[in-house]
Amino acid sequence: MSYTAETVQLLSPEGSLVENDRTSQYLPIIEKLSDEQLKDFHRQMVVIRRFDVEAGNLQRQGQLALWIPSIGQEGAQVGSGYAARPQDHIFPAYREHVVGRIRGLDPMRLIEMLRGLSHGGWVPSETGNFHLYSIVIGTQTLHATGYAMGIALDGASGTGDPETDAAVLVYFGDGATSQGDVSEAFVFAASYQTPQVFFLQNNHWAISVPVERQSRTPLYLRSTGFGIPSVQVDGNDVLASYAVTKDSLDAARGGAGPRFIEALTYRIGAHTSSDDPTKYRDSAEVERWSQRDPISRFETFLRAKGAGDDFFHEVATEAEDLAADVRARTLTLQDPPTSKIFEHVYTDPHSLVAEQSAWLTAYESSFEEAAE
Repeated sequence: MSYTAETVQLLSPEGSLVENDRTSQYLPIIEKLSDEQLKDFHRQMVVIRRFDVEAGNLQRQGQLALWIPSIGQEGAQVGSGYAARPQDHIFPAYREHVVGRIRGLDPMRLIEMLRGLSHGGWVPSETGNFHLYSIVIGTQTLHATGYAMGIALDGASGTGDPETDAAVLVYFGDGATSQGDVSEAFVFAASYQTPQVFFLQNNHWAISVPVERQSRTPLYLRSTGFGIPSVQVDGNDVLASYAVTKDSLDAARGGAGPRFIEALTYRIGAHTSSDDPTKYRDSAEVERWSQRDPISRFETFLRAKGAGDDFFHEVATEAEDLAADVRARTLTLQDPPTSKIFEHVYTDPHSLVAEQSAWLTAYESSFEEAAE
């Protein structure tokens, strides 16, 4: 399943702007971006890809239990991530590394989580309202819808003030659309006209199942049966991802109800470090999508606008510096105390938790006594 006549594409694979009836409403949004903002799009894509590669290497070297790569999906994530306002809440799946970084998340929090040193990851209020990763497929769409219902019921959207009105942006993949949770989220979002945007990253593979086996029709049509307007975009086009998401979030924030975006992209790497995509995927398909790479496409665009070698060298250096820093910090990580298991289970002290903590302390102590 690939691009259709309805796919919004602002930047061609050759790196030039596309002007047609489908892009006319979105090009003015792009024209408002400064050169520095455009360069930040490129910077974030390049830096997170280098981090992604380094994290994968660390996993192969036994430093992480698992790694979940996002290589190839940077355009969809950076564009949509920058479209959100500070007051918006973002609910990721488990591959939105760069969206977290855009919102202020230290990538080391991802490393700690996938090393098994964290029981949750981070506090959303400290990471730009970027909520926790959700490993269970599709559940985050219900979390996001519930939060969006709360925003609406609190009167925090649709007031006409774009500086304070809030919305929710939720990410999920094509495989998640086969889960009942997503359909339930559509039902409640449509019923309550929630201020939220569903952002589907169609990377064409739900682990080893191709998208055409999951759905006989384009996925952007899925939400229309629930009464939720939808748009299909070229997810490897960072400009289209930004413009369509910004337009959709503005509408949701303003009280127009939920929106759905299907971003057509591709998972260049494995589903996770535990997966071997060569067992089920044709290398020719990977090569075709690699030619649509969001980073090289956008670099061509920036060079045409006057960006020179100095800028691209600066970005490459920043990417290498982050990779080196992450590696150095990963190698110094220490196992947390077992008492961390019992922290934050309840807001107030709880007798059962205290009893369990005491039992575990005594159990661990018994090994020390036996050793003596």
